[in-house]
Amino acid sequence: MKHSEIKELISLFDESDLTKLKISDKEFSITMEKGGVNVVTSAAAATAPQTNVSVPLPNEAVSQPAEETQTALSENTETIDSPMVGTFYIAPSPGAPAFVKVGDKVAKGQTVGIVEAMKIMNEIEAEFDCVIKKRLVEDGQPVEYGTPLFEVERL
Repeated sequence: MKHSEIKELISLFDESDLTKLKISDKEFSITMEKGGVNVVTSAAAATAPQTNVSVPLPNEAVSQPAEETQTALSENTETIDSPMVGTFYIAPSPGAPAFVKVGDKVAKGQTVGIVEAMKIMNEIEAEFDCVIKKRLVEDGQPVEYGTPLFEVERL
């Protein structure tokens, strides 16, 4: 299982009502519990070493101090952030027009992009009326929980 797939599982698990999840296969086993994640990977061969890795859940991650974030943005500028780990897309399908472009006025609830996580397309909506000032992520780029997608100015 790839590191990116494990991160997606963590994000989905954190957003769910589940308190414990265990996934086993011939080559690996993953156990997750709320309050922390214990990832145990073991090879099929009896002689292979076992690896234990503790990974904090997204809501436990160390965040950047608010002062540093605010100095990077102008006074009226805010961001629309990714609510999950996945791949960011600017349009509903390849070749289709982008949901929004720089300079567009966006209404609260309007779709501004999609984050694909575990083969599920999740529409990202504006949480308030705003103007798109800058797109911060390229189409098809992997994003983490909390990654700023757009720089916007609240209306």
